[in-house]
Amino acid sequence: MERLGSTGGTRDRDGAGRARSARPRDGLGRPLPYGTAGVERQPEGVVRTPAETVVEAQALLDAGKPFHAHEVFEDAWKSGPESERALWRGLAQLAVGLTHAARGNVTGGARLLRRGAGAVAEWAEKAERAAGEPYGMDLAGLAGWARELADTVERTGAAVDARARAPRLR
Repeated sequence: MERLGSTGGTRDRDGAGRARSARPRDGLGRPLPYGTAGVERQPEGVVRTPAETVVEAQALLDAGKPFHAHEVFEDAWKSGPESERALWRGLAQLAVGLTHAARGNVTGGARLLRRGAGAVAEWAEKAERAAGEPYGMDLAGLAGWARELADTVERTGAAVDARARAPRLR
């Protein structure tokens, strides 16, 4: 990662020249000051099988890193078949909703949790008609978890512990 700028300033760039912040981040993806030890970043643009995506995202959620799990779901949404993009995008929204709820952003957390819940609930209905949950995920359970967490965040107005409130994907 290098710091370059076309207007005389500096801007972080990756090896391909795309803008990407090199600032370290904490477990919830918040930027930390340069030189601070942060959490290892999730690589972007990794193509995984759906099973690998679910396993890796679950491990990150269990570790209290929903921001990083969102990156894994985003990779699946961007690299997977068009027919599955809404599913992976909905799961990414759940992870970002948990991230915001853990950061204490009540409004943003609840909104994203509900948006993601709607997306995965729609997939749950399709899966029920097709007699199976996609990739072994409990989509109806995830939608219920997200709605319940959104209600809790709004009712209490307090940040949640991302690790303690992590969902079970399967």
